[in-house]
Amino acid sequence: MAQFAVFIYEAEIPGGWENAPRELLEAHEAFPGKVEELGGKILNGLALQPAGTARSVRDGAVGEGPFADTRESIGGAFVLEAKDLDHALEIAKIVPVNDGGVEVRPLFDAPEA
Repeated sequence: MAQFAVFIYEAEIPGGWENAPRELLEAHEAFPGKVEELGGKILNGLALQPAGTARSVRDGAVGEGPFADTRESIGGAFVLEAKDLDHALEIAKIVPVNDGGVEVRPLFDAPEA
């Protein structure tokens, strides 16, 4: 099976996850089981703090906030194991997202020693 990084871009929820719609929270809870039903596997994941907590570094200079100042920011990411890119995209279509979308990228295979 191949591995893919899945980045979740979404609008931040005012007041944080404590104020998230119940349907969104329930969808997140059910998501790993749905991935397994589709034959995939989540290897690990990250939930990020709000974009306002980000710091970016470019050419040695530190700036406040993420690189891109947009309505959507990276809210999280996970590593997905899937048969191939088409399978990963099938799974990506069911990722619970708050007003945004996801990006899927294949990971490089580690060279054998």
